[in-house]
Amino acid sequence: MSDHQVEDRYWESTNGGSGRTEPRAWAHSDAAALSLDGRWRFRLWPTAKGGGEAPLEPEFDDSTWDEIQVPSHWVLEDVTVPWADEPKLPAPRLDEHGPLYTNTAFPIPIDPPYVPDDAPTADYRLRFDLPRSWPLDQGALLRFGGVDSCGAVWLNGQPVGWSTGSRLPVEYPVGALLKPGGNVLVVRVHRWSAGTYLEDQDMWWLPGIFRGVDLLHRPADGIGDHRVVADYDHRDGSGTLLVETDVPAELEIPELGIRTRAGRTLRVDRVEPWSAETPRLYHGTLRTPGETVSLRIGFRTVRIEDGRLLVNGVPVLFRGVNRHEHDAERGRALDVETMREDVVLMKRAGVNAVRTSHYPPHPAFIELCDEYGLWVVAEADVETHGFVYAGWEGNPPAEPRWHGAILDRIRRTVERDKNAPSVVVWSLGNESDSGEAFMAARAWLRERDPSRPVLYERDPSYAPSDFYSVMYPALDALEAIGRRQEPTPEGIEPGSPADVRRRDLPFLLVEYAHAMGNGPGSLLDYREILESYERFCGGFVWEWIDHGFAAVDPQGRRIFAHGADVSYRPNGGRFCLDGILNSDRSPTPAYAELAAAFAVVRFGFDLAAGTVRIRNAQDTTDTSAFAFTWTVESDGTPVRSGTLAVPPTAPRADRDIELPAEGLVGERVPDGSAEEWLTVTAVLQEAAPWAPAGHVVGSGQVRVGSRPHTTAARADSTPAHNKPSQQGTWPSGGELSALVRHDGAINRITELLGIPVEGVMPDVWRAPTENDRGQGARNNAAGSWKAVGLDRFLHRTLGVSHDEDTLRVRVRSGPATQTIALWTGLTWTATAGGGVDLDASFDFTGHWDDTPHGHHTVRPPRLGLRLGLPGSYDSVEWFGRGPGQSYADACAASRVGRFSAGIDALQVPFEVPQENGNHLETRWLVLRGPGVPALRVEAAPGTTFDFTARPWTSEALERARHPVDLVRSGTLWLNLDVRQRGLGSSSCGPALPARYEVPLEPAALKVRFRLAEESRPSRR
Repeated sequence: MSDHQVEDRYWESTNGGSGRTEPRAWAHSDAAALSLDGRWRFRLWPTAKGGGEAPLEPEFDDSTWDEIQVPSHWVLEDVTVPWADEPKLPAPRLDEHGPLYTNTAFPIPIDPPYVPDDAPTADYRLRFDLPRSWPLDQGALLRFGGVDSCGAVWLNGQPVGWSTGSRLPVEYPVGALLKPGGNVLVVRVHRWSAGTYLEDQDMWWLPGIFRGVDLLHRPADGIGDHRVVADYDHRDGSGTLLVETDVPAELEIPELGIRTRAGRTLRVDRVEPWSAETPRLYHGTLRTPGETVSLRIGFRTVRIEDGRLLVNGVPVLFRGVNRHEHDAERGRALDVETMREDVVLMKRAGVNAVRTSHYPPHPAFIELCDEYGLWVVAEADVETHGFVYAGWEGNPPAEPRWHGAILDRIRRTVERDKNAPSVVVWSLGNESDSGEAFMAARAWLRERDPSRPVLYERDPSYAPSDFYSVMYPALDALEAIGRRQEPTPEGIEPGSPADVRRRDLPFLLVEYAHAMGNGPGSLLDYREILESYERFCGGFVWEWIDHGFAAVDPQGRRIFAHGADVSYRPNGGRFCLDGILNSDRSPTPAYAELAAAFAVVRFGFDLAAGTVRIRNAQDTTDTSAFAFTWTVESDGTPVRSGTLAVPPTAPRADRDIELPAEGLVGERVPDGSAEEWLTVTAVLQEAAPWAPAGHVVGSGQVRVGSRPHTTAARADSTPAHNKPSQQGTWPSGGELSALVRHDGAINRITELLGIPVEGVMPDVWRAPTENDRGQGARNNAAGSWKAVGLDRFLHRTLGVSHDEDTLRVRVRSGPATQTIALWTGLTWTATAGGGVDLDASFDFTGHWDDTPHGHHTVRPPRLGLRLGLPGSYDSVEWFGRGPGQSYADACAASRVGRFSAGIDALQVPFEVPQENGNHLETRWLVLRGPGVPALRVEAAPGTTFDFTARPWTSEALERARHPVDLVRSGTLWLNLDVRQRGLGSSSCGPALPARYEVPLEPAALKVRFRLAEESRPSRR
């Protein structure tokens, strides 16, 4: 093979590669194949020259080299870095030699296409023998599924070729170089290359051979490539099938009675169409004398008509997520079972679409989408976001010398996945500004695959795109887009042909609801808008999974490492932790919230009419696969239940069903105090490939009757005695003094119902969430909170007055330097039943808007009281929203009921500690623990409170960098709040809508403390 296939300084070439075969469809064949995955010899070098010429020779002695698993990323393996201060450290190293994370910044100087001298490069070596049955007289291809970022190949001392395009397969013809035994394969892999400038995709930089390596026998009469076009005509249910091959072949699809030569257009009178809801696949084969290729054919047609996206003749709405490939141990070297786990979790959450951000995933993932049913927006391996730091000067899509490499990546994406029915949209790349490269790619796609529309979001003219698209719009901006009344993009003339064309395009929301830390909020708000306008074809939440790595911190503790744990700059910090799932694939609370927002069955209630309106949110399938049940709970205890007979409801249709009378009539409770809730649920009647029978696909809840909000009778709320006493003198024999102890020296409550307490003081602070911190200076609410001192309130007691059964405390709370303050009045009253009522009133004063210094406008993240209780309290039972956490803009997954949990279980272990575990609309709670009396807290009739309970303070929660930093304080800290701020998605998105802020208005919190029945002394 000629030397030009691995030319000098190939890693800085903009050609994309050499020595490769033409890209082709991913296929399963019965031709001989040999997996070369396993243990390889490995050596790391500090520069792009690698080990020079010597390791390329077959006779080279590599016995002293490391061993490494292929596929893998070398920065996640225990390999030697010879030039490092500490050459051997457990993986992942948290220094410049380990995984590096940036969001938008390149980790190398912007000097395209060149890389710095310090460019770590690895030599991989493998010795292998061919099976005895291997036909040496015929062709063979050496296939690499993924090599990051550039790989050059030598076989038996001869150069084979090189390639960039990390997430794309590449095949080299090597049949003439093989021998029966003693083959030596050498792959030189560069961490940095010209390809780096096209792969700035907001993710960890993870070099290595991270997808499988295979040797493929190619029979002389084998099938090189094939193309399947399977259209569906929704008008008559027929299918049209064309299977093209590069050689004569026989096509057989037994289920359709097809057996004919390939290349003919066939009409099939009746077929079942493929969709994400009913992923019908027909299995067949392509056969030549030397090879048989398996086919999985899905009939479906994708069109854009009248500004709407239609599949099989009907509009579809993507309920989607963006998915990076990530595993906490293996990075992007995923196995098929992990991919399957992702798909199953998506389907269970009502997700029907996935955008392969920002590169083609492993082809097995696409096959799983075909099999289980997910619409796919397949994105090419192109992002040049880092050129924003150069003002987009030299941006590759606008530079002719790069056009071949960009088109090469798009071609390889399309050719690999062109036969997948799940792929319904091609994406040319992500966040790469604009340039002629995208226009050229769009023109090529028009010829190569007119059956699918094309997306590109960043060109303001949208000339390369069949969709209008933006990222992270505010809710009002999204509504304007739905009405086709959005502002004209910068650089486009209003009323111009480009402006007019864009307004006629369907809209695809490629990224929204940034799920960083505790969030996102407003999923229901976005759903309501996306379902209200015909222009919308859905959107993709950012993103599926946190990108943390299982690591050990300097103290030897297990953590999930994020960018800020790595001692290298530039650094994207914690921005890699923005997923619906934790890094270990355990669900965050956002997963349940997503499932509720994406539920395919919705419920609305008309109690006056005695009906429930059932809405089928599916696009193509009726509700016949679902069973419907109802349950009535009285104060959280199930009392009645039954089933609902619901005839099949058409896609996107509603049906009113009469509710059973027993589901509407309240329990006859003597004192009328019971609170009853009716819950209607839709579940799978039979098991699906992705969930068992009984899996919930939607639920709704409504309160029946008109009962007060609490089980507590309040007839005894009048003080037993009301004898005034001198202010400042605590009565020794009063009833309240036996229930509440107030220490005048420190002006604090120190004992409540015989239980030691700390505080019972006003609280406006929460440990900032990632969304509270905004994105840099944009929407940085937490930065303003700290600038004005909401985290450091000082308290001044204005007065204390009391009689035998009432204690009144007035407090002013505010930070140093500022005038902003909170007035709090606390009135403690003894009740005849042995409890204590607390009536807390709050009001605001000072410059909360446009502070004179710094010009900050702030709203408190919470408003309520904090008290410390003995750390022995280890569980809580409550009646309110549960079972998981709930916030003002993120409560779709919760329902009103009676729940119990350990205190530890209430904590949400976000990989960066922050506010978590709030519970809205609580009627009452009971705290229990060994050696302490059960304490009950009740809301006043008609009111509720929020609560959090944790074994550390909000301040300790904020200081912690990882969950392992949280240490039990020995105190249980209970927050009882009037309200708490919503979550939003401001870490990369709009400001929190004002309706989810804590308003600056007078407020009250009224609760009763009493010992629960099991803790009261018996009376004789």
